[in-house]
Amino acid sequence: MLTTLHTAYTDTRAADLAWALGRGPLPALATLDLDLAGARLQLRLLGASHQVLLEEGGGACSETVACLPGRTTPLPLGVSERVGTWEYEFAARVEHLSQGRFAGRAQELLALVADHPNGLAGTFPGSPYAFTALLAHRDEGAVRWRTWHAYPQEGQLVVTRTRVGVRVPAAVG
Repeated sequence: MLTTLHTAYTDTRAADLAWALGRGPLPALATLDLDLAGARLQLRLLGASHQVLLEEGGGACSETVACLPGRTTPLPLGVSERVGTWEYEFAARVEHLSQGRFAGRAQELLALVADHPNGLAGTFPGSPYAFTALLAHRDEGAVRWRTWHAYPQEGQLVVTRTRVGVRVPAAVG
């Protein structure tokens, strides 16, 4: 699903993004509710980027990547934490693209997410390439999502990927 977000473009730089695990729902400009083989997932576009809420088997997990008041810690490159009986894994990277490559990549990602039943993308006023997009799926007993946060004025694309799955005991041997 592709939507236009009617709000000011809040997070104007990739460096302004912060990550948080376990925050309650923040005000959303657009949402997409999904049922992925028993896992209830809500993809949320915020005025300051994204939030994902996951519920399954009595457990819950929330991920927020956004401009968060009072948070000055930069977006981590990777996180691995235990959340109840789940293993939560998060990774982020920043792509630096020329203006031409940025426009092409933005068009490609928006087309991918807009046509996907488990995708949500929102464009911000001022540029067709200022957007946040999320895409979720389930495989191998885990729920996974990817996100893209576009900053056309800087030629930067923040890409994240998350996996939440049941903890697998270490092999004894």
